[in-house]
Amino acid sequence: MQYQQNFFYLCKTPLSAEGPEHVEIVTRAEDSEDFPRVFREYEELRSHAFNEDKIYSIVRADDIYDLIRTNTKESAKEKAYEQAESEIITNLQHRVMEEDDANAKGILKEVYEIES
Repeated sequence: MQYQQNFFYLCKTPLSAEGPEHVEIVTRAEDSEDFPRVFREYEELRSHAFNEDKIYSIVRADDIYDLIRTNTKESAKEKAYEQAESEIITNLQHRVMEEDDANAKGILKEVYEIES
């Protein structure tokens, strides 16, 4: 077995993402001493989705942010999309129910084959 160094990647998955190719790598921690910087940025980017009780709400998110620990950018994108997919669907379904959002309805139908 060959050792491969893992990094923490901060990934941004837009609600319109159709696959890992649409995930953006925002930054990565170069080493364990750099992790606090990346974690602060992660918390800052997610801050708009917290409610008045300081609880993260996926239905308030404009994009999905995840910290992924892996060894390559490609792997980070794949894992981030895999983790975000169910949250994206929940967010889009909420937008359809609450706001009758035609764009969200279209994404659900075309990308996820979900009629709403």
